[in-house]
Amino acid sequence: MELAGVYVGEPSVLGYRRERPVLSAITKARVTAPELALTELNLDGDRQADLKVHGGVDKAVYVYPAEHYPAWAADGFDVEPGGFGENVSVTGATEAGVRIGDVWAWGDALVQVSQPRQPCFKLAMKTGRKDVGPAMIDSARSGWYLRVLRPGTVPTSGAIELVERADAPTVEEVHLVAFTNFGRLPAEHLDAALALAERILATKALSASYRDGVQSTVDRWRARLAG
Repeated sequence: MELAGVYVGEPSVLGYRRERPVLSAITKARVTAPELALTELNLDGDRQADLKVHGGVDKAVYVYPAEHYPAWAADGFDVEPGGFGENVSVTGATEAGVRIGDVWAWGDALVQVSQPRQPCFKLAMKTGRKDVGPAMIDSARSGWYLRVLRPGTVPTSGAIELVERADAPTVEEVHLVAFTNFGRLPAEHLDAALALAERILATKALSASYRDGVQSTVDRWRARLAG
């Protein structure tokens, strides 16, 4: 996995909602320095506006595959690298191959994949497209978050090396289960989907907040099937 760009930003007024200013750090600038510090919560120069839903130890760094940008352009979205609020743009890895719990060496820091990204209304405000969130969900081009296992100094170019491959579902599988409408699944696929959901719930590296959402879905459908 190669670094295509590193981005940081501080909260600023993104726009207005119900006549009230919306603060967000989704607008980020590319880092031109050759390296910067990574703590358990942030890259140096990066911060989140609403810590109730953004940031924290399980969402310290947001990674996005650079190869998705041509697909967004083909879909009619005018979004440049860094435009989704990602901290890191990468080549050589996508949601289909990255697993929850994978551990990567980035400079002298160690980071671990913790969950897919869930789009919120601020992404729509940033891009000026109300349909960008649904498009991210439908396409599974979500990107993923990292928790920091060992803080350190990280480069802004070069490779991020895989040091531990997790025996767990991929980011794409977790995203798909989280957003699947189980009620629309053919009966012959429901058991397999629920089995994958159970495997996801057994993944210790998955962030607690994301696990809660998957657990709610599984509980609801188990109860419905029980009748």
